[in-house]
Order: sequence, then C-alpha cells, then structure tokens
Amino acid sequence: MLASCVGFAAITAALQYLALPAAVLFAAVLLVLIVALLLIPRRRVPAAAARVPAWDLPVRMLVATAFVLILTGLASALGPRLTGLLAPFPLYATVLTVFAHRSHGPGAAIDVLRGLLFGLFAFATFFLVLSTLLVRGGLPFAFAPALAGALAVQGVTLLVLRRRPHPGPSTSTSPNA
Repeated sequence: MLASCVGFAAITAALQYLALPAAVLFAAVLLVLIVALLLIPRRRVPAAAARVPAWDLPVRMLVATAFVLILTGLASALGPRLTGLLAPFPLYATVLTVFAHRSHGPGAAIDVLRGLLFGLFAFATFFLVLSTLLVRGGLPFAFAPALAGALAVQGVTLLVLRRRPHPGPSTSTSPNA
C-alpha cells in the first residue's frame, strides 16, 4: 500500500506539468485499465468467513474524512491544479481493499480491486465528456451528458461482468489435494 501511495504521488507530481488533449488522456486511461485488469490475478482465493467488528464502518468513515480534511486544509498551499490532481486519490479503494483483506482475506481484496477497475471505465467516460463540454456549455450542459455517458458505460460494464464467468475458488481434481 505504501508503494502504491508513493507511486500515485510521483505520477501526480509529474502530471501537474503535463498538458495533453482529453482524448489522448482518455486513451491512456483505457490502456492502463485494460493492462491492470489483465494483470490482476484471475484465480480467486476463497474469501475467509469473518464477522465484521462494530468499529469497522466508523473507522472507515474516520479515515476517509481525515483525508478530505487534510487535502482541504492544504488546498491553498498546493494550489488548484495540484489539489485537483490529488483529489481523485484512490482513498475509497484503499480503505475498502484494506478492510476487505483484513476481514475476509486476499480473495475479497482482489474482488474489490477488480470491481474498482471495471467501475473506472465509467469514471473516465464521465470526465472525458465533462472536460469536453464544460468550457463550451456550462454546468448543466456538461454534467447531464457526462452523467448519461457514465451511466451508459456502467450499464455495458455490468452486462459484460454478468456474462463473464466469475473466477470462483480454484479447485483441484487431484485426489491428494
């Protein structure tokens, strides 16, 4: 987790000086998402049955709130561009993955990350449409199509996921297993 946070910070620092057309960035995001989906383990480790403690949800909320408050507090020192680049820090994914791993094991963490990767296609679509239309037409003109595009992509993603066989627990046909 520490390595991924350092990687995110380094890439964010580099990206604050890079200005590419939205279509190029969108294509790069799609490529990264596809590569990440190909690299994530396909065989699912069975999730461990566990009872989630009562403090689980409040601690998740506290961690997420602390990050938002820290980023908000640093916004004036960081400036609008760097704050905007740091805002999409995958906090919710980190919190969900860590807590899923702790409560239910590595299989649950893998499932969270796979689901997140599939959901990011809609996220990327939303921001592509928004960045394309916001300057030209203002908030209502930009947000309505961006939301519609994200919902359409999310619907297609859901159909794809429902048609794919779920990578269930690995089983062995060996009598010695």
